[in-house]
Amino acid sequence: PAAQALCGRPAPGQRREIIIVNSLYRGGNMKAILFDLDGTLLPMNEKHFIELYFKELVTVLSPLGVEPAKLVEALWTGTESMVKNNGERSNYNVFWETFERVTDFDTKIFKEKSEDFYLNRFKVVKEATKSNLLAKKAVELARKNDRKVVLATNPILPKVALIRLNWIGLSEDDFDYISYYENSSFAKPNPNYYLDICKRVGVEPEKCLMVGNDERDDMFAAESAGMNCFLVTDTLIQREEFSWNGERGTFEDLILKLENI
Repeated sequence: PAAQALCGRPAPGQRREIIIVNSLYRGGNMKAILFDLDGTLLPMNEKHFIELYFKELVTVLSPLGVEPAKLVEALWTGTESMVKNNGERSNYNVFWETFERVTDFDTKIFKEKSEDFYLNRFKVVKEATKSNLLAKKAVELARKNDRKVVLATNPILPKVALIRLNWIGLSEDDFDYISYYENSSFAKPNPNYYLDICKRVGVEPEKCLMVGNDERDDMFAAESAGMNCFLVTDTLIQREEFSWNGERGTFEDLILKLENI
């Protein structure tokens, strides 16, 4: 059991006690807490979410003259370009430049239709999500001791898509900083994404706690930037090549940790 505790894997029946001990040593000096959104604060079936998202977006955009298959290619390629972004241009610009190159269409009308999609059709993907009655409490606890609270959602979607915060009783006003594709020039799993957030909120990486459900995008990338990390396991995304051996637990375990730091 002791060895399991040291490597972040609690022995059966000891999860809560271990997390409290960890919090005394690993959370007491935290000045900022970062939360991932999709799969962490907002539980979801990621595969189903992506399927619904692409289906609805293609339905809205294909009448503009681009074949559905080409639209899917443009959306995926644009997303990949944002993930590879080196910080020189916003993710917004990188995405739409790539979209225009792949489709060979002027993007102006697509941008207008896309915004309309997020305002009126995006809510369909809520079907792939679940409620989280503890999300609001987690964010409130994170703000204790004058800490900064950040929504570190992968900035590959526009600000208007933050409507999904409403699905778990939260709003943009609950956070000191939120990343989205208009205000970001990096994306997960690039460690520079996390370092950029540190600069924006004025907190050193070692005084930040990143909470997420993805072993690569949240844990590996944030730890590489020098942050402390907590892996939420309710809707865990495992990555064989980035297996996380650090602190972990259910969302209820996270609440216990936040109550004790």
